[in-house]
Amino acid sequence: MNPTNTVNQSFQNIVDKNIEAICEGYHPSEALYVILEGPRLSNRGHSNISKGWADFCHSPISLLSVDWTEGPFEEEVPGMAWVGGIIQLRVEVKERIFEQTFRATFVLTQHDGEWKIKHEHVSAAHEDPYGIGDWLKK
Repeated sequence: MNPTNTVNQSFQNIVDKNIEAICEGYHPSEALYVILEGPRLSNRGHSNISKGWADFCHSPISLLSVDWTEGPFEEEVPGMAWVGGIIQLRVEVKERIFEQTFRATFVLTQHDGEWKIKHEHVSAAHEDPYGIGDWLKK
């Protein structure tokens, strides 16, 4: 499986709430580092991240779908790859369905011949972080 397929399979495992498969998609290392979309900023270590996914799967949150709206872009070198782009999540929480858009970047490394997520960064953009709008001139 290539790096992008690995990330897409991880998304499907989350939709399916398959805790074991979700956790197996991550590099089994305590150096594993995940930047969360919130409310916590980060999580570190396979054991902590596995607990977080188990708690997520037992929460009232249901991820209905994940769609790439930009990308996914991928680059691979021997033993390491990255996958990134913009994703749109369709989510259900307590019978309320809504969508959220996030930036997403995954760094994957080889482990026992398979790509595993070693670093994940999912974040929402601030609408106007500096109070001046977009600084890119037209």
